[in-house]
Amino acid sequence: MARLSSYKISWLFLYFFTLVAVSSAQLSSSFYAKSCPKALSTIRSAVNAAVNQEKRMAASLLRLHFHDCFVQGCDGSVLLDDNSTFTGEKTAGPNLNSLRGFEVIDNIKSQVESVCAKTVSCADILAVAARDSVVALGGRSWTVLLGRRDSLTASLSTANSDLPAPTSDLSTLISAFSKKNLSTTDMIALSGAHTIGLARCTTFRTRIYNETNINSTFATSLQANCPTSGGDNNTAPLDTMTSTVFDVNYYKNLQANKGLLHSDQQLFNNGSADSQVNTYASNSNKFFSDFAAAMINMGNISPLTGTNGEVRVNCRKTN
Repeated sequence: MARLSSYKISWLFLYFFTLVAVSSAQLSSSFYAKSCPKALSTIRSAVNAAVNQEKRMAASLLRLHFHDCFVQGCDGSVLLDDNSTFTGEKTAGPNLNSLRGFEVIDNIKSQVESVCAKTVSCADILAVAARDSVVALGGRSWTVLLGRRDSLTASLSTANSDLPAPTSDLSTLISAFSKKNLSTTDMIALSGAHTIGLARCTTFRTRIYNETNINSTFATSLQANCPTSGGDNNTAPLDTMTSTVFDVNYYKNLQANKGLLHSDQQLFNNGSADSQVNTYASNSNKFFSDFAAAMINMGNISPLTGTNGEVRVNCRKTN
């Protein structure tokens, strides 16, 4: 047999190395099965306790994962406080006076550290806590893929540029999600997260006073708590029917022109998204299935794996 040329040997080595690199970057549902078998149950118990204390916290924890993944990927960067090296993402326009639940994540991290130190990343805790929050309010579970590591930095500028605003039109929403390799189907399904939680007056004031594709009685009912000036931080439920139950009423609200945010009603406004909204409004099984798939897709956005990044001991700062 002829000896392999050095070129072929180099090519084979490169091919093998590429396979190893690709496989090491894959997330796995059993990532902590041996290194921290109590991780998932510990997170679930802590999330349930937090949500039992305040139903709104479920939406807050779910939103933390979303705002994490859309900036640098799902790497826990949203949790980092400012330091001498960089400005974190907490003061970005979409996050300031809006993101919440950081103390709950601190508590979960502390509990997880007590059962297995320096093992479970903050990024993975966000992913699992998001799933457990949905389940805590009656949503359907899904298998969370794990193995993310935590970033060493954050990006204020990306948080300001890549997180879709509540004033976004449909085309802007589609583009923002497409930039993260998420489909329009993913976007419409993930928007269903607005079946729980509250929004601040400043995010929907323009809609309730100036827009026409809104139920007039609904708009008037919101104006008392959201005046034309002042009261920016007064809140209203994103789902006017069942704001503490994870269901399909968000989509039914859209059909009735009762979307709270401009970006919500854009999903049902005589456009390309209408048919999917109609499907979800009448078929909760389809919504739950698509939402789970979309959450998994979002959780796969540019994770740090292998030896990239680190596993933070304190989610607010690098080691």
